[in-house]
Amino acid sequence: MKYILFFLMSAFACSVNGQQTEFVDFLKLEAEIKFSTDSSLVKGNYAVDFYVKTKVDTIFIDAKNITIITNPSISYTAVELKNKKLKDIDNRWDSDIEVGFEDDRIFVIYDFVENQGYKVKFDYVSNPKKALYFLKRDNDWSIWTQGQGKYTSNWLPSIDDVNEKMEFNISITYDIDYEVIANGKLIDKQINDSTITWRYDMEKPMPSYLVALAIGKYNKRVETSKSGIPLELYYYPEDSLKVESTYRYSKRMFDFLETEIGFEYPWQNYKQVPVHDFLYAGMENTSLTIFSDAFVVDSTGFNDKNYVNVNAHELAHQWFGDLVTAKSGEHHWLQEGFATYYALLAEGNIFGGDYYFFELYKSAQDLARQDLAGQGTSLLNPKSSSLTFYQRGAWVLHALREKVGADIYRQAVKNYLEKYQFSNAETNDFINEVAVLFEGNLESFVNKWIIAKEFPFDDAIMLLKQQSVFINEYIIIDCEAKTSKCTDYLKYYASDEAKIKVISQAPQLVTNNTFKSTLKVRQAIAQYVVDIPLDLKPNYESLIKDDSYLTKEYALYNLWVNFPEERSKYLNTLKEVYGFSDYNIRLLWLVLNLNTLEYQSDKNEALYNELLSYTDKKYNAELRMNAFRYLNLIKACNTECQNNLEDAKTHHNWQLVKFSKEMLEQLKANQQ
Repeated sequence: MKYILFFLMSAFACSVNGQQTEFVDFLKLEAEIKFSTDSSLVKGNYAVDFYVKTKVDTIFIDAKNITIITNPSISYTAVELKNKKLKDIDNRWDSDIEVGFEDDRIFVIYDFVENQGYKVKFDYVSNPKKALYFLKRDNDWSIWTQGQGKYTSNWLPSIDDVNEKMEFNISITYDIDYEVIANGKLIDKQINDSTITWRYDMEKPMPSYLVALAIGKYNKRVETSKSGIPLELYYYPEDSLKVESTYRYSKRMFDFLETEIGFEYPWQNYKQVPVHDFLYAGMENTSLTIFSDAFVVDSTGFNDKNYVNVNAHELAHQWFGDLVTAKSGEHHWLQEGFATYYALLAEGNIFGGDYYFFELYKSAQDLARQDLAGQGTSLLNPKSSSLTFYQRGAWVLHALREKVGADIYRQAVKNYLEKYQFSNAETNDFINEVAVLFEGNLESFVNKWIIAKEFPFDDAIMLLKQQSVFINEYIIIDCEAKTSKCTDYLKYYASDEAKIKVISQAPQLVTNNTFKSTLKVRQAIAQYVVDIPLDLKPNYESLIKDDSYLTKEYALYNLWVNFPEERSKYLNTLKEVYGFSDYNIRLLWLVLNLNTLEYQSDKNEALYNELLSYTDKKYNAELRMNAFRYLNLIKACNTECQNNLEDAKTHHNWQLVKFSKEMLEQLKANQQ
């Protein structure tokens, strides 16, 4: 035994928060994974290669809720440092090592020699409490990961430090009826008796929080970018008619970003897969974006809530976050700000310049409100809000590009990516690349836009006014103070946004002629004209047939309230429409039906039971919360409803957990 007492290890390794990148460079991790889905267990054969820079007697691997089930062993490897290529030089595996566990880490104790490569292997089992989720969707398994903020080390021994990047090659064996998707290129599918072993090769290094897999019943459509990158678009078999509307503009945005960024897509392929009850809108795992299946929409749903922005945002992360990763939370905007900005550029390429400038205008307003609430922070504050990291970060890039010029900005971004690819960077690293080309002082810019607590709102609006005629026209609209002019605005302005602003401020100005507008303007009529004049009734009734689930929802409710004598007609029109994945129209229809005595009153029990059924755990979190809200609204959350609320308190989705706890507290208070 090398050491008898665990506490005699190297001091640096004992520190809970200690980093070992100064002493050790992890190069490649290989794992063969199997699952026991009914017991939520992960079983793995594990091997990791690393290079020891300085003589040490201990290295650590992060591992939470993980048990080693075979004696670890170690062998020597040769490392070509320039290309980080590995080669076994000693087939003899040495078991004369010690292993300890402390603070969710595996400590490997051995006489590690300076400038030497090693491989450690062992078998393990894990019962992950987070980061990997075993769920059911329509009685089929839906298994997926979320490493950022949750730590991949909950199911795969790895290194949580974002500054440690290595190649991850994962093999997964699972039921033959399922599709298994992971980072990198699928290099082999071994068909067994009742399972398939899927072997994925990543080739390039990345941090462990970007390791991902998704398992489910999927089909896929494959497109190819202009540069030859395969784009794999996964979907549930029953959603074949939603593929185009869900993934609309995907290839166009990929080609646009490669050109705009000026740096080739750095990975072998790009895959996107929707999963059941995902924690967020999407996650930019390297070469494999996982996103919420709430964004799987038909052509009608696309008009209201589509995947375009999330799609572009997670794609931009493949360069900003995945290729170049921020060194610490202080520089998080280098990931989220860049992804937000380049997603907006991609959307602007599709929807036009007015769209681009209007999104910037809205985010400036949001940032100003945050400052007024006393919640503004420096962009370099690691505890800043998402609004700051995402939107203020995007504003920095927009303003910087305007200051230094598009050519200098683009070249600086390209130089930044080339210099820090497959490694880590901080804010000064990027700013220095700009400053070298600009040959000017950027100190005051950095102080105002990045370091200062308050967002420079006045500068931002002035910049928009200089760049956009549309923004100048939009800003002057004030129908609350200048109502007389707003009739002309509504008649003559070409901009949908301008018309929507007038309607929101002065809905009484809507005329029958206003209905002869775009889908977005008609949606604003449905949303803001809640007291419907009789002369508008025929046109207003046409809204219920618009190609928009939101418009249908607003119009149904407002018509039902305004014209009680025709409630049956309106309910009959939408009796087969469900809406989004949260069933926004169906749930409203059920509640209105229950409150319409003259319409299907003999079916009230069945209608109520249907509404109640949507609170069950087999449905997605958004639908369950929607059903709970309506039951609470009509004061009909019975024992079964409350039991489902109790069950929801243990759900993996924090929004549902928070919602259920608050509603139960409210119900309890109402009963006292």
